Amino acid sequence: MDRAQPAPVSHSRLIGRLLLMVAGAFAFAFALVPLYDVLCRATGFNGKTDGPGVIRDGFGVGGLKTAAAPVSRVDIGRTVRVEFTGTVMPGLPWDMRPLTLNLDVHPGELQQVSYLVRNTSNRTVVGQAVPSITPGQAARHFEKIECFCFSQQTLGPGEAREMPLAFIVKPEIDRDIAHITLSYAFFSVDGQRQTLTSSVEAR
Repeated sequence: MDRAQPAPVSHSRLIGRLLLMVAGAFAFAFALVPLYDVLCRATGFNGKTDGPGVIRDGFGVGGLKTAAAPVSRVDIGRTVRVEFTGTVMPGLPWDMRPLTLNLDVHPGELQQVSYLVRNTSNRTVVGQAVPSITPGQAARHFEKIECFCFSQQTLGPGEAREMPLAFIVKPEIDRDIAHITLSYAFFSVDGQRQTLTSSVEAR
């Protein structure tokens, strides 16, 4: 007598679950930057900056969201050195550098600097900048009035652009703080979208 052959095992359910896990992982990666942004604004973690005067519904020059400069006294009796740095994260084919490396400011004084950002690829790319302040306790006294980090930035193939930053170091800042470092990390938005879309379509 012929022995009964075992029925073939179906892996379709397992494959479906794995695809869902992959899609979920990419969705998490896509949301990581805005989630990090919200977390830092809520907790002050990593020296995240966001002044209470920022207007999220308004737009300024070049599509940048802005707020009117707050009324503030200027402490001309002291200066704080602000250093500017920038990093482009893997997956974003851009170059960026501050046009001003450091600046001595009087607390309460409105200042403006710019970063030069260039798309080194032959395609249009969208990026999002995430700022942080060192030391962290200075973050709540560093108010951005205008910043390219308020919205996503789109650069065409080979396009270079100066991106302005207007800010105030508030007079209430601790007198022991004489040096602040403002750092920007630029992340690719397009790359996250394309990867997530490809993963979902593959299902």
